[in-house]
Amino acid sequence: MIGILGAGSLGRLWGAMLPNGCVAFVARPGETTDSSLDYRFRPFEGPESSIQIPFLRTGDTPDLMLVTTKAGDTLSAVAGVIDQLPFDTPILLFQNGLGSQQSVAERWPERPILAASTTEGANRPEPGLLVHAGTGDTWVGPLTDQARFSVDRAVAMLEDSGLAIHREPAILQRLWQKLIINAGINPYTAILNCPNGDILSAGLYQDTIEELCRELSELMSAAVQITETPDSLRQRIEQVAQNTAGNTSSMRADVLRKRQTEIDFINGYLAKLGKELGIDTPVNQMLTERVQQLSSH
Repeated sequence: MIGILGAGSLGRLWGAMLPNGCVAFVARPGETTDSSLDYRFRPFEGPESSIQIPFLRTGDTPDLMLVTTKAGDTLSAVAGVIDQLPFDTPILLFQNGLGSQQSVAERWPERPILAASTTEGANRPEPGLLVHAGTGDTWVGPLTDQARFSVDRAVAMLEDSGLAIHREPAILQRLWQKLIINAGINPYTAILNCPNGDILSAGLYQDTIEELCRELSELMSAAVQITETPDSLRQRIEQVAQNTAGNTSSMRADVLRKRQTEIDFINGYLAKLGKELGIDTPVNQMLTERVQQLSSH
């Protein structure tokens, strides 16, 4: 049985894709477990269907727990349920950005804590409907020493979804690669209130992207010894923006729905890291503050 902690778009995608009867949502403390989560699922290809996922019953324990909460909720969400899990149950984190994953691994270093980076796309355009908006790949790797022995087990269980799953020993580097893309697209879409592709012609983007990529290049080199030129980072960011031109980023969606964004774990994380490493990050700081202002409204 796979347990899913977090019933947002990504959690519901895994719930819909994994075999019926092999998955359950994990209730947080105080939530009822005697009901199910029901929603409509529109796959990337094929007809729409009705999904009904039960909640994990008290006393039952999952063989693997996926954590698909927002980054800012992750530590408290895991803390609320971890004492109910066997000591060897792998915990697989699916958060955007960086910072939340390290917080969990540092709090429970003796547990098998893994992280995932995924390019699967899912959204909820209306209540009760989940859309698998884009297919991609999911990489899984260890964050703690104990997790090294759980990667194959976790990958094998996730492969039952039919999605593309890969082992990634250097998962932190993979998370950094995704962080770069998120940092170069998401805040601009939130500030400009536009789909991904529209940022490329906007003055704010054109005036700051060169300096942003310089900051990103220096941070990657200092933090994880990945060497990429600012120009190559810009090319990657703009290629993804073009490939997903009509998409609404999760950060823009959060602002439009008046929800807390994950800016503190994307550009905010980079600005904080810059202070620790002695690297100036004025563009990351500016983008962070502007998105925080939008969220506070």
